[in-house]
Amino acid sequence: MTDVITLGWRERLALPSLGVPVLKAKLDTGARSSSLHVEWLEVDEREDGTWLRFQVRTTRKGGVSDPCEAKAIGQRTVTDSGGHATTRWFIQTEIELAGQSFLAEVNLTDRRHMLFPLLLGRTALNGRFQVDPSLSYSQTPRRAVREPT
Repeated sequence: MTDVITLGWRERLALPSLGVPVLKAKLDTGARSSSLHVEWLEVDEREDGTWLRFQVRTTRKGGVSDPCEAKAIGQRTVTDSGGHATTRWFIQTEIELAGQSFLAEVNLTDRRHMLFPLLLGRTALNGRFQVDPSLSYSQTPRRAVREPT
């Protein structure tokens, strides 16, 4: 068995397949799925399946990514912490966090009233990381380390 990495309740990570080099995320072991804030979302039916075009808000002050595109893996009903159920699109995307790169399922939603554009849920964390709520921003994203200052 490999050692599980301990992370804080909030961390910076990268979504390289979406072209997002650094993004703040809340790590939430109480949430099953991961949720990513998108500014807008377009659905495109193609011969090889459903594709989604969207734009990720990268900062609270309105910074946004270039338009992103990902193949949908489906729609599912998600119940938020207030008990409200909504149907959301899911994609699979690469996440770089704490020196690791892995694929995770993420739903696309409106999180504009939340402090963090990404909520990383327990399905993505399970077996890879444990969360220590006394820690905060304990890791530096690899892309941030590689970029010259």
